[in-house]
Amino acid sequence: MCQNPSRWLFFAAILALAPCLSGGAQTPDSLPPAAAPAVVEEEEDYSQYENVQFADAGARRFCSPKIFDLSPQRFVSVAWDAQLGHRIGASPLGSFEGDERAPEIESGRVRYAGGLRLGANIPVVSRQNIVWQASANFWDIRYRIAEERVNSETPNYAGFLLALEDRGLLTSGLTNTVFKPLNEHSFLILQVGADLSGDYTLADFQPLRFLRYSASAIWGRRPHDRKQWGIGVSRTYRVGELNYVPVVMFNYTAPNRKWGTEILFPARAHFRRTFTPRSLLLAGYELEGQSYRLSEISETGRSLELRRGELRARLEYQRQLTGFIWLSAQVGWRYDWSFRADDLDGGERDIFRGFFGDQRYAMLNALGNPLFFNLGVHLVSP
Repeated sequence: MCQNPSRWLFFAAILALAPCLSGGAQTPDSLPPAAAPAVVEEEEDYSQYENVQFADAGARRFCSPKIFDLSPQRFVSVAWDAQLGHRIGASPLGSFEGDERAPEIESGRVRYAGGLRLGANIPVVSRQNIVWQASANFWDIRYRIAEERVNSETPNYAGFLLALEDRGLLTSGLTNTVFKPLNEHSFLILQVGADLSGDYTLADFQPLRFLRYSASAIWGRRPHDRKQWGIGVSRTYRVGELNYVPVVMFNYTAPNRKWGTEILFPARAHFRRTFTPRSLLLAGYELEGQSYRLSEISETGRSLELRRGELRARLEYQRQLTGFIWLSAQVGWRYDWSFRADDLDGGERDIFRGFFGDQRYAMLNALGNPLFFNLGVHLVSP
């Protein structure tokens, strides 16, 4: 549970979007049933609503942003994410190479790491020749640390574990995504996002100190209603540090419509097994993370940026509860990709290592690799 009341103001701001979203969702007309013997309700195949085309011999045709049987797009999401116990260790402030074995002056056991995750997607423009969607997200990660061992007499002691447990890590962001079909089979996807990530509260909120932005562009093809692929490039902090990476998208549904793929490599890749129109299973991985400004430690005169990145191997089961309300449940293994920190020059300029940079780190921290769970409820599109 979040210990800081000001964070709940962020939760309320995103939840306030929910009435607008639910009002924009398209639902079938509802008519009272006629008197008749009770019958067994048949499962409705919502994929029949996808890719509806209207006969117009003179109109230019454009490809749809969807293919058959993809997991439902989420308009509003409320989820809780939790990691089981694992070890944590931190080095003193210094100058370390990435593969160096740094001294450890803070250590402990994380009994719990996790928190509330909120998401909202607003369809701003939805036309045959362009689709524009605005998204908002809010993640709150809290840490409970036991068995702490600290050598505070060591030079350059940072108080990293204390700050992490006291303030946690917070991410709130906005993203705009545009799907632009070029013709019946080709399309462009453009995405720009901005995140405020760090250990801030309303009392010390300085947006420019915590602002990080990302962008991506993909050109793709949709040969038919069961396949969609594309290639592009992305500016991302997904594994903590700023990087520019090529991306490959491959969404596919088999002819029998029982299995398929949902891939945006390297960010995530899943195999999909569809049991019924109301239930499916995803198996794969996702890279997750962000770059967090640590304002509490910055008071020592160092402007630190925590590079949190993790790989999550997971199974996710999705099931319709009723109408357009779906439940999701994840279980998996979280691998610590990065939990190091940089000392930003002047507090404003970021560091770009790419794949070959050799800039030194200010802290080398380490996490164990625990199991994690995620449970969510979602309002989805038809």
